[in-house]
Amino acid sequence: MSSSPVKRQRMESALDQLKQFTTVVADTGDFHAIDEYKPQDATTNPSLILAAAQMPAYQELVEEAILKAREHRWQPVDLGGHLTCIHLPRPHLSPPCRELEEQHGIHCNMTLLFSFAQAVACAEAGVTLISPFVGRILDWHVANTDKKSYEPLEDPGVKSVTKIYNYYKKFGYKTIVMGASFRNTGEIKALAGCDFLTISPKLLGELLQDNTKLVPVLSAKAAQASDLEKIHLDEKSFRWLHNEDQMAVEKLSDGIRKFAADAVKLERMLTEPMFNADNGK
Repeated sequence: MSSSPVKRQRMESALDQLKQFTTVVADTGDFHAIDEYKPQDATTNPSLILAAAQMPAYQELVEEAILKAREHRWQPVDLGGHLTCIHLPRPHLSPPCRELEEQHGIHCNMTLLFSFAQAVACAEAGVTLISPFVGRILDWHVANTDKKSYEPLEDPGVKSVTKIYNYYKKFGYKTIVMGASFRNTGEIKALAGCDFLTISPKLLGELLQDNTKLVPVLSAKAAQASDLEKIHLDEKSFRWLHNEDQMAVEKLSDGIRKFAADAVKLERMLTEPMFNADNGK
């Protein structure tokens, strides 16, 4: 005799429950992890791609990519634009995303988003998607304040994403909110109901083993009751509001530096074998 629907529901993993009201994305460059957890999409960045490219499992793939690059050189490559969302940081009011989206049909994911000013500017620019970082905001507060631990709903990163989500839904912005950079599953559960959440394989695995009941915390309906007021930003007001947030200023510049450093490492890792082969080494 089969188990009742109630029993089956109770045995459902937190990951499966989350997928019922949030689009789950894998935050990794590891294809095997993506296949294991069956997310809708995957997000990457220079650090994640560098880590994956150094894994023994992908050495054959890396060598194949280098060989193709040597063969094709400057020939155009089809990146599958309709399936690709390019990551861009948001350090100023008017990045090139509007031109990319409107004129070239290239979707943009505005990443390294730490301040409410960045989120408002992205909404007004009509970008496809934003990635507000949860864990890095928590890291800053733990490192720079006396408070060293937070309950999930009081986590400063969770509160930041919640505010952004409520603002977007209350005022009808179409930009997708994708919470990113999680330190624990408590943060993820506290943002259940967010449009998208991009989650590392480690935390996806923990959610898969977790059978506690999960309920949506965020919703477009609940957002209507928030006391947020609509604001408009010009360059001056954007810079003022963003710069008033010490955490956002420090984490944005730190994030750009780290991604840039890993991009340089990745480029060297791929180009040095190409040039050595060309020179007969």
